[in-house]
Formats: sequence, C-alpha cells, structure tokens
Amino acid sequence: MKYVRFSLDGKDSYGALKDGKVYAGEGTPFTDFKLTDRCFDEDEVRLLPPVVYSKALCIGLNYRDHAIEFGLPIPETPVVFMKPSTSLIGPGDDIIYPDMCHRLDYEAELAVVIGRKCRNVTEEEAGDYILGYTIANDVTARDLQPKNGQWTIAKGFDTFLPLGPYISDEVDGSALMITSRVNGETKQKSNTSNLIFPVHYLVSYLSHVMTLLPGDVISTGTPGGISGMNIGDIVEIEIEGLGILRNTIAKA
Repeated sequence: MKYVRFSLDGKDSYGALKDGKVYAGEGTPFTDFKLTDRCFDEDEVRLLPPVVYSKALCIGLNYRDHAIEFGLPIPETPVVFMKPSTSLIGPGDDIIYPDMCHRLDYEAELAVVIGRKCRNVTEEEAGDYILGYTIANDVTARDLQPKNGQWTIAKGFDTFLPLGPYISDEVDGSALMITSRVNGETKQKSNTSNLIFPVHYLVSYLSHVMTLLPGDVISTGTPGGISGMNIGDIVEIEIEGLGILRNTIAKA
C-alpha cells in the first residue's frame, strides 16, 4: 500500500494512493487501518508529510563517495544525528533559506518509517518493525556544519526535512535507484545497495540505543554529488518505487 496523509476541508486524514486516486482511510497505518470508498483526485487534496514523527534519526556519511567528497574516513560505526519535529515539511512545501546561511545543500535520502514499538531487535527481526519507506531531503546549511563536532544547527532549521510524497510497503529498501535534481539537472545518482550500513542493520543498531516508536523515521544517508541551492530553485528527489519529492527554495 502507498500510505499518504492529506488535508481536505481543514481536516487531516490518512489514506492511500490507488489507481491514481487518493482513497480516504479510517484509523492510522500504525493502528487499525482500512480504506473507505471515498476517493479524490490528487489535485483535490493537499498532500502532507506522510508521517509525523517523535524523532527523526539521520545517518551521516553512509555512502563511501559522500565521505570521500568531504575528505573524511569511512565510518566504522553509524554517524547519527537527529532532526526536530519543526524541521518537517511535506511535498510541495517551501524550504526556507535561512538568513544566517550562505550555502544551502540538498541531500537525497531513503527514509525508513517504523511501524511498531521497536527495542533491542536483531537484524533478522528488523523488517517486522518497518512500516515502509519514503523519500527524505536532509537539507543542510553547509557553511554552518563543522567538519568535526555536532551538526544540530546546520541540520535542524525549520523546513529542513521534507518527507514524502507517500510511504510504501511495496518496495525492498535494499536496492533502489536514488536521484536528485535541481531545476531539472541531475545532481546525484546512486543506489541504496551502496549504503555502508544497510537498512536492517540501522534499525537493529538504533533499537539497542533507544526505543523506536511508531512513526519514527530513520533517514539513511546521502550519496556523493551534493552542492548548493539558491532561492527560487526547485529540488526534486526521486527514488525508485517511491515517487518524486519536490520542493522550492524560498526566502526567509
């Protein structure tokens, strides 16, 4: 199923994309969920971020070429940071270029959405706790990110985590083509099979550190090819089987 969150007539609801239509659902994908017969054309509703998380855990330097382009060693354990809930935006929403930033970068990433409470699970068990996958853009104020030390400021601005357009449980996250484009020009092109720490390893590893809750997001890292964006640019992240996440850069 391709789960969505959408707004219609001032009410936010979960639903699913099916046969080119948005079908309204009852409940949530994390509880009892079923589709109704009510359906809408996509242009009749506003798609929201497909999940509202309690925490977004992001993995840095998880593609070899990205570590190399920064002149940093290949990590021996996952590099982990978090994004606040206020970073979250959905498909079509504006990414705000902060006044204090002088280089704003896209980072195309596969995001894992946790489906049920997850603690101390093995890699073999990890798949049972994944609801599905979506697209993330780990927007970064690059000039504010030191090569060493914490990345919270550079990664944590409002609007710095676009997610969407939907969560799919119909794909295998281990081998998906991932591409980014700015104003139609391809910037990144890779495959999630190139992750240093694969999806199930990350779920297991993080679950031994903290309890993962339904709706939590793990953004798995970006391949090489990052560069800056300008106000007015349109950035698109496309992942095989997950659609296209499109946002525009706007002035603060």
